[in-house]
Amino acid sequence: MAVVAAGGLGFVMSILFFMEGNISESIVSNPSNKLKKGSAFHMDMFVTGVINAILSIFCLPWVHGSLPHSPLHVRALADIEEHVENGHLTENVVYVRETRLTTLVSHILIGLSVMLIPKPIDMIPEAVFYGLFIFLAMTSLGEFQMWERFVLIFTEQTLYPPFHYVRRVPQKIIHCFTLLQLLQLALLCLVSFGGSAYLKMFFPFVIILLMPIREKVLPTLISERHLDALDGNH
Repeated sequence: MAVVAAGGLGFVMSILFFMEGNISESIVSNPSNKLKKGSAFHMDMFVTGVINAILSIFCLPWVHGSLPHSPLHVRALADIEEHVENGHLTENVVYVRETRLTTLVSHILIGLSVMLIPKPIDMIPEAVFYGLFIFLAMTSLGEFQMWERFVLIFTEQTLYPPFHYVRRVPQKIIHCFTLLQLLQLALLCLVSFGGSAYLKMFFPFVIILLMPIREKVLPTLISERHLDALDGNH
C-alpha cells in the first residue's frame, strides 16, 4: 500500500515539475530575451527525466527548472538598454551572454553550502531569510506584465505607460483580463497555502486546469486579437 501511495505522490510531483520546467523554459526563451542558441524543450525534459530516475534510486532530491531563478539568471547575463518614453522608463534586452559556466559555478557553490550546515547557517535569524525572499519577490514584480496591468487599475488612463497592449486593447478589456488572472491566482494561493496537506496535493492539477481555461474559456470572453496583444509573445 505504501508503494502505491508513494507512486501516486511521485506522479503528482512529476506533473508539477513538468509544468514548472515548461513554464521556466517558455519565459527564458521568450523572444524579448533575444537568445541566439534557440531552445531544446524535448531534450531538456528527456535529460531531466533520466537524471531524476537515477536520483530516485538513491533517494536523492529531483532536479527541475525553477522559478524565478531561471529567468533571473538570464537577466543577470543580459545587457539591458533603458529608454524613456513619455516620462516612463522601459528596458529592452540587447544581448545575452549564453554560457553554461555561470550555471555550473553557481550550482557548485550551492553544493558547497552544505558545509555551512549547521554552523553558521543556524546563527542567521529566520526572519532574515523571509526578508530576503520578500525582497527578491518585490524587486522582480516590475518585470511581470500582470503586475503592470494590476497597477493600471489604479492609474488614470491619461497617465498609462506606452505599453504595446495599451495601444491595441480597450481599457475595459485590459482590466477584465487582469481580474480573471487575479481570480486564477487566488485559486492557486488557496490550494497552495490552504493549510491542508491533502489540498496541496491538488496543486499540480490546478496548474493543468489553467491551460483549458486559457485555451477554451477566455476566448469566449475576450477576442483572440486582444488575447494575442495581452498574452502573446512580444
